[in-house]
Amino acid sequence: MELTQTLKTFIEEGQDWERKNTSVKGVSIIRLPATKNRAASLAIDINPVGENGLPMKKKGIMIMNAAELAAFRAAFTNEKVDSLVTALEEVLPERKTAGKSSKMDVVQI
Repeated sequence: MELTQTLKTFIEEGQDWERKNTSVKGVSIIRLPATKNRAASLAIDINPVGENGLPMKKKGIMIMNAAELAAFRAAFTNEKVDSLVTALEEVLPERKTAGKSSKMDVVQI
């Protein structure tokens, strides 16, 4: 099934807050419920997976349009953010990761 048709089917038939994994690790699609002001919609959720195959964060970054994606790309490629991360790593203790992995339905991109 073509990607756009898969997304149309998901927005029409999916459950509120249902998540579908994609063929890109750490990238999933979430069906957002309708509100008083807008119809149900879809968002891309980016939450990279660690070495253990589990998401690195409890919540990822939700992206709903090209402008948001461009803004995040600009922030992530800013050299000052690299410096900030380096400084944080020097100050904060190393964190341990734990959890278990699960298999889900995957949307091919």
